[in-house]
Amino acid sequence: MPVDPSMSQSAYRLRFEWGLSGADAIGDGADVAVIVDVLSFTTTLTVAVDAGIEVVPSRWRDSRAEQLADQFDSALAVGRAAATSGQISLCPATVRAAPAPARLVLPSPNGSTIADELAGRVGVCVGASLRNADAAAQWIRATSPNAVIAVIAAGELWPDGSLRPAAEDLWGAGAVMSALLNTGAVDASPEAVMAAAAWRAVEHEAGSELRRCASGRELDALGHPEDVTIAAEIGSSCCVPVLRGGMFADATR
Repeated sequence: MPVDPSMSQSAYRLRFEWGLSGADAIGDGADVAVIVDVLSFTTTLTVAVDAGIEVVPSRWRDSRAEQLADQFDSALAVGRAAATSGQISLCPATVRAAPAPARLVLPSPNGSTIADELAGRVGVCVGASLRNADAAAQWIRATSPNAVIAVIAAGELWPDGSLRPAAEDLWGAGAVMSALLNTGAVDASPEAVMAAAAWRAVEHEAGSELRRCASGRELDALGHPEDVTIAAEIGSSCCVPVLRGGMFADATR
């Protein structure tokens, strides 16, 4: 469906929107897209890339994901509930606990789906979380100083499939845009300025706020509090996962 031009934020070089529809709205004309899915796709992505693993995003967790694993000669992450000792799932802790494969197909209904949608449409597609927000911003400014940048917060899905804007993704996207603004990015949309301000409001209490937000409480109830702890490793990663040839790999290596 064509996007109303007034919704594309095309007057600005730094843009912010939510979910797959938001990616469609602001992705056209962008040089760089930054995908943020803090709990948990892009956090797991950064943990994997830190370990030297190339990550293949998949919007499906079915036979199509198995086909991707065959195509890329990759391990295939299992569902959170299905993971046993030594298996990797969307939980970042499982990446650290398991032997590291060379490549990993990582299905996700949010971050992976947006990455798959933007692949080929945007010149550079970057995965960012609170772990590597500063590193991603610095790399973008160093390699593409005049780029039009679209930052997409993945959000979550309600049971009916509609988008649930998620606080942790607002903060993660805001952390990237705050860092970009600090390094001299100009022409930010009001939406981008709002997200950066949201991050600045919580950055000194981000760990506790991640645990208190709805997604953090959900993961704790599901028995995965360590995922929130890892997501709160703010600034701990220098990796910049960039999607090339269907795989995320560290652009700094």
